[in-house]
Amino acid sequence: MPASRTRHLCSVAAALVLTVAGPATAASAASSDAPDLREVLFVGNNWDGTADVIKSSGDFAKVGRINVIPDKDQRMAEISANPIKWIYFMAIRNSVGEGHDQFADDMYSTPDGTSVVVSRPSFADVVSIDLATGRINWRFPVAGYRADHMAVSPDGTRVAVSASTANTVHVLDINSGKQLGSFATGDKPHENIFTKDGKYIWNMSIGDVNTALDDPAWDWTKGDRHITVVDATTYKQVKIIDMRQRLDAIGLKAFSDAVRPAVFSPDQSKLYFQVSFFNGFLEYDLAADKITRVKTLPKNPATSEDRTTWVNDSRHHGISMNPEGTKLCVAGTMDDYATVVDQATLQEGPLIPTSKPYWATVSGDGKDCIVSESGADQVTAIDFATGQKVTSIPVGDHPQRVRLGHVQAGWTGPAGS
Repeated sequence: MPASRTRHLCSVAAALVLTVAGPATAASAASSDAPDLREVLFVGNNWDGTADVIKSSGDFAKVGRINVIPDKDQRMAEISANPIKWIYFMAIRNSVGEGHDQFADDMYSTPDGTSVVVSRPSFADVVSIDLATGRINWRFPVAGYRADHMAVSPDGTRVAVSASTANTVHVLDINSGKQLGSFATGDKPHENIFTKDGKYIWNMSIGDVNTALDDPAWDWTKGDRHITVVDATTYKQVKIIDMRQRLDAIGLKAFSDAVRPAVFSPDQSKLYFQVSFFNGFLEYDLAADKITRVKTLPKNPATSEDRTTWVNDSRHHGISMNPEGTKLCVAGTMDDYATVVDQATLQEGPLIPTSKPYWATVSGDGKDCIVSESGADQVTAIDFATGQKVTSIPVGDHPQRVRLGHVQAGWTGPAGS
């Protein structure tokens, strides 16, 4: 097996989440050996409705750009004609959108590199966009009024998307957009993860993150938050994991149980996850069914301690792991830094200044952590080995999710763009 493919498969095994190299599936990894495909990183610019495509490693130079809302006029006409949709559209803009529309939350390319599938929160849908023409192949309206995080199956054929106001996850055929199944979740489903064997989907519900009842004493008002594990073939519930019980068991009664970004270790024995309001992360042992370690990261003295000023209840939001499983990379969102943490000792490295880092993923070669700086409209690469910044690349307005994927060789953007 070529060394490049070995590295890529390791990256996929380490990722398994939206947070890391989820889109680099086994199928797409196999396709990456084909001469007509090129591995890239897709950067979703949530507020301007574009996706920048950059090299997956090396200098991370720009390759092209996609408009993910080519049907904006049509969608806006539909929303304006429906009072309920208009109310939700404006609520998304003024709450989770921080005064902006949310047009590009998550994205994955098809294994053949011909299309990219995008969840669009403000339009409450998922669309497939032809990378050659920029036109929409198919559109799937989600239940309720907002689409959120997605995950792709290891074989690259299915995407799972959270319908956050309907407490539902839809699973779609990535090529046709046809719904293959769905399942119920806790309040406000967020993160989705396919296990690397493709047998299970993990969904994390985060509850209501837009109220001002942020004091720990009011945590119970945030809703029903738990991890839902389902069979990825039947979409039937297999297990519910309530982190409230696990947190209480180790004396962390004041901690939120809203599991945010998360990443499995390469052998999937551990889950590393962030929770609302916490500057750090926790380690969960799957076999023992308990939280085994807690890592508190430094606070930025300039960050207000008023929780109501933190974006969507997130103090830290974004976590990834290198292919070897020896280093974690954490986005300290409200503390304006990112850092690499040693898995064995939990010792953090240098605090790399970043502006409201919102996500962390892994480069195609597995050497770097890629952080989206939503406050500076750029993505920044940090070396896993040294913990030092490598480079920053300007992108569009409010980059959030960053995903590994593929385009066809020679692609530089849709025709006419």
